[in-house]
Formats: sequence, structure tokens, C-alpha cells
Amino acid sequence: MESLMKWLVDPKKNWFARQHMKTISTRLRKYGLRYDDLYDPKYDLDIKEALNRLPREIVDARHQRLKRAIDLSMKHDYLAEDLQAMQTPFRSYLQEMLALVKRENAEREALGALPLYQRTLP
Repeated sequence: MESLMKWLVDPKKNWFARQHMKTISTRLRKYGLRYDDLYDPKYDLDIKEALNRLPREIVDARHQRLKRAIDLSMKHDYLAEDLQAMQTPFRSYLQEMLALVKRENAEREALGALPLYQRTLP
């Protein structure tokens, strides 16, 4: 069953996953976003912690991309074609830090320590 799930979401093996990834890539390029920009720090506190640990320049670049995307959306416009071609929507900047935070939380839970923060959703 696990191998079937891996096959379903692997764009290298599954045509539908490849088409989905291409569609997501096109939509993110139109606004100049990266896939990691879509994670909401208010929804998951692990994401908030991972963003707090990233260098300031990376977080500032994320905020700039989000502001630009909101501005373009409000204007019902897209990035220029030459700028869209330069975008890298699936270049990750958050996944490694997020995995580290999740491993630390799992280790903390396995050791029976109290959580650093309460998991409450807004």
C-alpha cells in the first residue's frame, strides 16, 4: 500500500502527478511565489518555529514575495513573462528546517519532556 501511495505522488513515475505539479508550478510562477510560501505560520506552530530559525534575509524575501503576490492579485495582474521564466517555485527553503523542528519535537515527546509551546490554533 505504501508503494502505491509513493507511486501516486511521484511526478517522475505518475503522469497525473506530473501534470498536477506542472499546473501548480505555472500558477506559482504567475505570482512569483514558491511552494514553501504557501505554508501558514498561524496554522501550524512548527512552521512558525521553523521560520523563526531561518536567517532574516530568507524570511524577508518570503514576505516580499507574499506582498508582491497579494498586490498582483488585487490588481488582477500577473508577473511579466520574463520574470515568470526566472521563478523557481519548487526550490525549497523551509523543508529542512521544518523537518528539524519536527524531529526535535518528536524526540522531546519521546523523552517525556513538556512541549516548548502549546499547540493551539487561532
